Amino acid sequence: MRHQAWIKALSAGGVILAVGATAWAQQTPPSAAAGHAGAPRTSSSIHDTAAEVLAFEREVEAAVVRGDVAFVDAATAPTFTFTHGDGWTTGGPPLRVDTRADWMATVARAPYASRVLDSVKTEVHGDVVVTYGRYVGRFKDAAPGRRTFTVWFERVYVRRSGMWQYLSHRTVDGPIYEKD
Repeated sequence: MRHQAWIKALSAGGVILAVGATAWAQQTPPSAAAGHAGAPRTSSSIHDTAAEVLAFEREVEAAVVRGDVAFVDAATAPTFTFTHGDGWTTGGPPLRVDTRADWMATVARAPYASRVLDSVKTEVHGDVVVTYGRYVGRFKDAAPGRRTFTVWFERVYVRRSGMWQYLSHRTVDGPIYEKD
């Protein structure tokens, strides 16, 4: 059942990608977009872009654990959203959807002892990159049985003015809590 939800969620990723690409197009002058579209992408440049975004994603995760609001705020787009829980993948509601301000309030509380990325893959679409994979999180303080958890996710990043920006996170499976 979870596998079917994961497949359904990945197919929904096209919607996320379209939203991200639309946001990028609205921010990019037509001449820049046209010039970039005509430039051939080599496998080396795609690999380099993927590596850049994965490194940026790890930096963001480390900042979230540290409670570094300044870093996370600078790394996220003004329209950033963080969708918690996978209920939406089967037609139900997510657990919660945070705006950028909501997520900054969570980061400020620094509730995580760790958030470790695992099995993360990328799709590079020029200046828009989709990542999908898993993170294993651990809360500093939580009730027994709710301290360590895994989340499978899909995220969207865009390069604006030469810098990567985090547009959205969407949980596609989880959270799944481990027994302590």
